[in-house]
Amino acid sequence: MRPAGGLLFGLAALACAGTAEAGPWTQPGGQGQVIVKYEDMRADRGFDMDGSLADLPAERRDSAFSLFAEYGVTDRLTVQFKGDWQSGEDAFIDYEGRGPLEIGVTWQAWRDDRAAVSLYAGYADGGEGRNAGYAAPGQGDSDWELRASVGRSFGGSGGRWGSSGGFVELQAARRMRQGLPDETRVDATAGAHFGDDWMVLAQAYGGQADDAGPRWLSVEASVVRDLGDWSLQAGWRQAIAGRETPESGGPVIALWRRF
Repeated sequence: MRPAGGLLFGLAALACAGTAEAGPWTQPGGQGQVIVKYEDMRADRGFDMDGSLADLPAERRDSAFSLFAEYGVTDRLTVQFKGDWQSGEDAFIDYEGRGPLEIGVTWQAWRDDRAAVSLYAGYADGGEGRNAGYAAPGQGDSDWELRASVGRSFGGSGGRWGSSGGFVELQAARRMRQGLPDETRVDATAGAHFGDDWMVLAQAYGGQADDAGPRWLSVEASVVRDLGDWSLQAGWRQAIAGRETPESGGPVIALWRRF
């Protein structure tokens, strides 16, 4: 399971469409990984209350430099930490500062040679995004998250151009936020390995805030190059539907280190 365990993403959304950074497969006891990621999202249009696209008064920019780390305390229990530095601006807001710091635990509820089910619980301390007195969008004082994940790996089709294996996973989360409406999130990932060193990922991130708040759906495609204990990922994320959220799109670059 090294390809699935070592080259898997998880899902912890940043604002309205974040990436995943922990999946159904927990880390083996005594092993872990660190992921450093940069993303730069920009939008000239946004989805209005009815989900229709409309021009924004000014370009919307959101960028983040993030760190995600996880370590297997036992084969069934993994501790996770994530944090980021956020900045952005649009016609009404200009912010920069530390994003939420989150710590959590994933418990492997069930696993066999192909499939896995896990449960996650985490707590996030609100960030310090600041400038002109504003906090970063979608950022509460503190958050609690409960998440359930299920995944399955598959054998490859073989051949010169065939996949050497892959996986699919689905995650559903409920995020309870202090000072902001609670959120429900659903994320899906499919990955295919080509040889020992390459993997292609297709991901979707969706969710909705309570009380008829914002909702979002973004898709992401990326390629991962395995370099021993290191991996390099490059891809593009694009919002394709939503309500009261920008039609953001931009590059995602990440560096992984397993230990």
